[in-house]
Amino acid sequence: MYANMHIPVFKKQVLEYLDPKPNENFIDCTANGGGHLTAILEKNMPNGKVLGIELDREVYKKLEKKIAEFPNRTILVNDSYINLKKIIAENNFGPVNGILFDLGMSSWQLESSGRGFTFQKDEPLDMRYDLDGDLTAEQIVNSWSEVDLIEILEKYGEERFTKKIVKNIIKSRPIKTTFDLVKAIGGKHGKIHPATRTFQALRIAVNKELSSLEGVLPEALEVLAPGGRLVVISFHSLEDRITKNFFKNSNLNPVRDYTNGEKAKKGHISNGVNILTKKPITGLLEEIKENPRARSAKLRAGIKK
Repeated sequence: MYANMHIPVFKKQVLEYLDPKPNENFIDCTANGGGHLTAILEKNMPNGKVLGIELDREVYKKLEKKIAEFPNRTILVNDSYINLKKIIAENNFGPVNGILFDLGMSSWQLESSGRGFTFQKDEPLDMRYDLDGDLTAEQIVNSWSEVDLIEILEKYGEERFTKKIVKNIIKSRPIKTTFDLVKAIGGKHGKIHPATRTFQALRIAVNKELSSLEGVLPEALEVLAPGGRLVVISFHSLEDRITKNFFKNSNLNPVRDYTNGEKAKKGHISNGVNILTKKPITGLLEEIKENPRARSAKLRAGIKK
C-alpha cells in the first residue's frame, strides 16, 4: 500500500537532468518511497548501482521491501545525508555519476506517521524524521524563550505575524498536540492556513534541515566524478535559495553555463558547475493535478566540471 501512496515529484525531470546511462552509479540522498531510486535503476542497467540514503527508520523499513527486486544493484543505508562522505567510504561506492536530493516529506510521513507533520490531523507534536533525535516540536513550543521562538518563526517560517503568534503560544502552554498548536496560533483562514508557516519553521528547527543542506552540498559536489550531475528538488524558498547560491558560489574553477542540456551562446559564469537550470524547473499543471506536492517544488541541476 505504501508503494502505491508514493508519487515521486518530477520523476521525468529527474531522469532528464540526472541522465542515467547503463552501468553508471548514482546516490539518492533522500530515498523516501523509492520512486526516483527505482526509476534510476531501470535506466542504469545492467550493472549500474544506486546508493539510497534514508534517515527515517520507518520509511527505511518499508523501502527495504520495495527494492528487494534489485538486490545486487542497490545499497540502502538508514542514516542522514549529512554523513554522505562517510557513507560512501563505508560502502566503497563509486565512481559517483550523479546525486539526487528530494527535500520533501513522504506521503507516509504526512498521512500515517502520527508525528504531527500536518496541522490537518490531531497528533502529538513530534516532527522528527530521526526518532533517535533529542529535540521535538513539543519541547520547542513549551520550553523555548519568546526571543528564540520569534527567531525561528521569522527565519524558518518567514512569518509576518510572528510576535502575535509567539505570545499566543506562550499564553497557551502546555501545548501537547497539533490541534492545540493550531488553536494557539489562531488567525483567519485565507489562501494559506494561518498555521502553515509555524509548522514549517518548527519542522525545520527540529530536523536542522537548512544547516544540513548547506553542509552537504559542498560534499556532494566533491564526491561527484568529473561530469557527474547534481539535482536538488526543494519545496520552499529557503531551500531553493541555499541551492541557487551554492551553484552560483561553489569554490572550483570558473566554467561556462549550459541551459537545457545545450551550450548557451553567452553562458553564465559559475564556479565549478555547468548550470543546467538557469531558472528553477517548476511543476506543470498536469503534474500538479496528479501530485499536488509538485505545486511548490523547484528543481535545480548542474554538472561538475
